[in-house]
Amino acid sequence: MSETVQCAAAEQIGKHGQLLRSGRDGRVLSGLMLPLLRWAPPTGYGVLTTTGRKTGKPRRRCVRVIRCGDRAYLVALRPPYLAVERPNATQDWVWNIRANSRVRRRIRGQTFDGIAREVTEDHELSHARAAICDPVYNGDFGECWLHLRGLPSRAKVQQLHRYWFDTGIPVVIDLKETRP
Repeated sequence: MSETVQCAAAEQIGKHGQLLRSGRDGRVLSGLMLPLLRWAPPTGYGVLTTTGRKTGKPRRRCVRVIRCGDRAYLVALRPPYLAVERPNATQDWVWNIRANSRVRRRIRGQTFDGIAREVTEDHELSHARAAICDPVYNGDFGECWLHLRGLPSRAKVQQLHRYWFDTGIPVVIDLKETRP
């Protein structure tokens, strides 16, 4: 798996800007976006709250998340610069989910509790890939502009999401309870 991730990342590295070169860069970007997404998330984005595996404290991250019925799909990203150097790198929120699968997702003024897990079965992977890679929302163009060189387009957004899905860690949240 790590060789596949490295090859895909090496192939894409020239297309990507240098915005995210490390896990720290991702945490900084998420921290900057958090106030906006907590109160007015654009379609396809939200705030994921996990429980810290070491501290037990709530940990919030801005994520691209797609809801399909009673499930929500997201991907733990591996930017090309990081994936080439450390193809098995895993974001802290994934480690937190592995330790405690109970999560909370806030999107569009609603909060959903659920159980998160990594997607591993083939039939579920194909459904998750379609849910994550096919839709393109207005906010995705800004995301594409931040990550890829050149002007964003629908095709480039989908290409970016496919790269993230193929090299990242797909996660599904089985939504259990809706709260105001």
